[in-house]
Amino acid sequence: MTVNQIQFQQELKNRDFLTLADYTKDEIEYLIDLADYQKKQSKEGIIFEPLKGKTLGMIFEKSSTRTRVSFEAGIYQLGGLGIFLNSSDIQIGRGETIADTAQVLSGYLDGIMIRTYNQDDVEELAKHASIPVINGLTDLYHPCQVLADLQTIKEVKGSLKGQKIVYIGDGNNMAHSLMIGAAKMGMHIVIATPDKYKTEEQITETAKQFASEHGATIEWNNDPVDAVKDADVVYTDVWASMGQESEQNQREQEFQKFQVNEALLAHAKSDVTFMHCLPAHREEEVTAEVIDGEHSVVFQQAENRLHAQKALMTALMG
Repeated sequence: MTVNQIQFQQELKNRDFLTLADYTKDEIEYLIDLADYQKKQSKEGIIFEPLKGKTLGMIFEKSSTRTRVSFEAGIYQLGGLGIFLNSSDIQIGRGETIADTAQVLSGYLDGIMIRTYNQDDVEELAKHASIPVINGLTDLYHPCQVLADLQTIKEVKGSLKGQKIVYIGDGNNMAHSLMIGAAKMGMHIVIATPDKYKTEEQITETAKQFASEHGATIEWNNDPVDAVKDADVVYTDVWASMGQESEQNQREQEFQKFQVNEALLAHAKSDVTFMHCLPAHREEEVTAEVIDGEHSVVFQQAENRLHAQKALMTALMG
């Protein structure tokens, strides 16, 4: 183990993971390297259990496939135990304060992962918990997904710095976390959205500050064809996220020209990589031809949720 690895272990132990904005470029690189190392061990059948005897509580106010299975399988593979806590089954869903819940769970667990609507609730939980709190998703951020995305881009492209990534669609939690992650890693990111679906202004300004510090650029464009020129990576997400179902029909009309299809990808680099955080709605935000085609790495990306989150849990709870 190197001096730097020991330093990062000490720095990250017992930290919260609420947004990538709280982590330095070097800390993110360390987590990606650790994810790569643990993925290699897993593929070789090597048992690595740094969290033996540790317990992760997983609070879900939003349903999930990838988040639940990757965290639950991940903590098990690391030698620990994951406890699924549906918000309707615990007292936080019946009026107990977040502060009280945080302090009670801190006496039972070694870490908490929460997937919910409001970022403020995650911040409040972390404020009162004495154990690490991991943001599994809020309406504002999705940092765990982007950690896995960065691992995937590095695997496919060989490096992160200087890559051009274009996000097309709704300026949502994925766009926010991608902006921050790309900026921290020295990547060039273009956010292509309709005018009324831009990213949050304050988050965009924060990401631009990170970009200026790391030789990255952040742009917005309402023309997806212009946006994807010379793109190394094209990324999209559903047009209506959980909680926006009533807007589905309206959004389908307003996002029509933002569909990722072969005609759009033709304007990117010939070796462009297509990414999607899933679940996907084929023939809406992306055509089946693209998501199931040779440029797509969506299932490699989904698998890396497991490895990136194992690295995260190892670093924070180990």
